[in-house]
Amino acid sequence: MAGALERFRVLDLTQVMAGPYCCQLLGDLGADVIKVEPVGTGDATREATGHRLPGGTSAAFLAVNRNKRSIAIDLKSDAGRASFHRLVRAADVVVESFRPGVAARLGVDYPALRAINDRLVYASISGFGQTGPYSARPGYDLIAQAMSGIMSVTGDASADPVKCGVPVADLSTGLFCAIGILSACLSREITGKGQAVDTSLYDSALAMSVWETSELWATGESPRRLGSAHRVNAPYQALSTRDGHLVVGANNDRLWARLCTALDRADLLADERFATNADRVRNREPLAAELVQTLSERDTADWVDLLLAAGVPAGPIRDYAESCADPHTREREMVLELDQPGEGRVRALGIPVKLGATPGSVTRPAPRLGEHTDEVLRAAGYSAEEVHALREAGAVA
Repeated sequence: MAGALERFRVLDLTQVMAGPYCCQLLGDLGADVIKVEPVGTGDATREATGHRLPGGTSAAFLAVNRNKRSIAIDLKSDAGRASFHRLVRAADVVVESFRPGVAARLGVDYPALRAINDRLVYASISGFGQTGPYSARPGYDLIAQAMSGIMSVTGDASADPVKCGVPVADLSTGLFCAIGILSACLSREITGKGQAVDTSLYDSALAMSVWETSELWATGESPRRLGSAHRVNAPYQALSTRDGHLVVGANNDRLWARLCTALDRADLLADERFATNADRVRNREPLAAELVQTLSERDTADWVDLLLAAGVPAGPIRDYAESCADPHTREREMVLELDQPGEGRVRALGIPVKLGATPGSVTRPAPRLGEHTDEVLRAAGYSAEEVHALREAGAVA
């Protein structure tokens, strides 16, 4: 079955996390994604330190580069740049993650490529965006989390600031960039012209801070760290049990009453400290202490079953080994097995967007460096002799 983006061709000039994740999302939905990598080294994640599978392959690279073909081009050479320009003629989208100014020096910036294909959607991912006083700074997920404010509200109030456990700036940038690309492609259907899309880790991290900025502007005070607690609802947090932890989402008076009944704590309903949601938020620490006093009497699984039966939103806190093995995870096809050259069967996360008529699919494992160079160049009109000459010159590999 054809994917929703089957007729779109994407040239992926990005590396590491945000850009590759964006392009993988497009590939999962059917786009023909051609990963353009530097000759010799490829994407930095291929050789970066980190977890490796038994065959030596970078696990991190595999995680964000499936459903792509790889071509290795030296964009610093005239012949390599010319070959990339030829690919641009038939492309719908180019995604790049160079530091602002680098694409122009390489001759692959938007003005240069628009002159070749004025229908091109050109998406840029950077640390701080293409404009502004910080635009030239290097950008990393950690720095974006720190400077956007995310780290100031992550962790316990009594401890040092910490980053989120997952790279939210990187991944949200990939998501926002994909939305921008698809929006620009829809606009092109009306105007006939492409456009530039500018996304950054900093903007994306800040954009995720909807509750925190609303508190700032409503109160005039910067939000503080609350651990797992919610800013405007209580109890809505992690709580300890006899053998672990669970989370409870009793974020209105109806659910609060159900929780107290399920815990056999009618006394809490009569406690003036917890009379309204505003009272419970204001007194969230003594409230949590009261709840833990009762929850510590039984195991997590027992409490989760009891609370769900009572209509109280609740769930266990699990590690990734547990969540990935869960039958619901498998039923939702969120863990897949792929045949990866050099590694055999490997596991990967599934596609979170389920389209009814044109579902996404995983048709290609992550490519070897330059695996599809000949195939892509021949499709672009190069003869076998010309491809050989480019390879001999070091312009491609």
